[in-house]
Amino acid sequence: MTKRYTIQDIAVLAGVSAATVSKIMNNTGNISKATQDRVRAIIKETGYSPTHSAKSLASKKTNLIGIVYAGKINVDLSHPFFNQVLNSFKSQIGLLGYDFIFFSNEQYKGNYLSRCRHYNVDGVLIIAGDDVEDAIEQLDHSSIPCVGIDIELKGERSSYVMTNNLKVSHLVVEYAYMNSIERVGMIGGTHDSRISMLREEGFKEAMKKFGLLLNDEWTVYGDYYEESGYRLMNQMIAKQKGNLPEMIFAFSDLMALGAVRALRENGLQVPNDIKVIGCDDIEACRYSHPKLTTIRQDKEKIGILAAKLLSDLIDKKGKTRSLLVDPELTVRESCGLAAEKMY
Repeated sequence: MTKRYTIQDIAVLAGVSAATVSKIMNNTGNISKATQDRVRAIIKETGYSPTHSAKSLASKKTNLIGIVYAGKINVDLSHPFFNQVLNSFKSQIGLLGYDFIFFSNEQYKGNYLSRCRHYNVDGVLIIAGDDVEDAIEQLDHSSIPCVGIDIELKGERSSYVMTNNLKVSHLVVEYAYMNSIERVGMIGGTHDSRISMLREEGFKEAMKKFGLLLNDEWTVYGDYYEESGYRLMNQMIAKQKGNLPEMIFAFSDLMALGAVRALRENGLQVPNDIKVIGCDDIEACRYSHPKLTTIRQDKEKIGILAAKLLSDLIDKKGKTRSLLVDPELTVRESCGLAAEKMY
């Protein structure tokens, strides 16, 4: 059986340290030409193929990225928004030469930093849920480069990228105003969600700006899942009866689809009786009946930007920064348009 040589074997044969062998393989360090030639000759003679850990000895990089799902993720990893953002990130970070590892918060709460150091990750992608743990702040303010998605990181080696959530709601209310829709209801996210807070803030600001009436009876809060949209729409119909809004804005497409189902089961037509707008532009919007009007978040762009930001932070090429990605309103049948139109 052919002997499998290790970096330590090469170091012993060459009479140098393993770190010196690693530096020669990575073309780093101030190593004499004679030593380099001797080590390279031994590598060629033995057929040594360096492992990933050997390659990283000199560069101090593992080319490993940690993925942290912070707090309570109200939608699971199969949710179309998170799934597409992560796929985009994975593709881009892979092109940049990185692999990644997931860190679970189900059992080991409060020690993200120690686990990231244990695996010697080069950087961390943090995807935020609600009730984010204090341990995330500790990681954010550590020496490990971090990039957040839907979380506003503030550390010296941290950046974040998210959709401009104030503009999300502004686009909805502006559309209502331009189409003479005065009564607009809102199905928000959970009360403690930063994203939900920003969208609600933008909604109320825009309603005031365009002189539209805010009705607390038309403002309810779900959990981003379809079932909550269905339940809350049913409750609104039962309570308000003849005093329903002309349009409902749900903070997720899944809740919007649930609201459409409730309206249909109560004999109300979308969009003739009530128009419905969601948020995310998941694939199901194109195939629902009616096709769902929605605010499109550029999931691919968010993932690519997150990967590039993190790579720059790791390589110390750029300063920390926050990036807001502009959303787009995609009008479809649930607002009365037969053909898709972008705003």
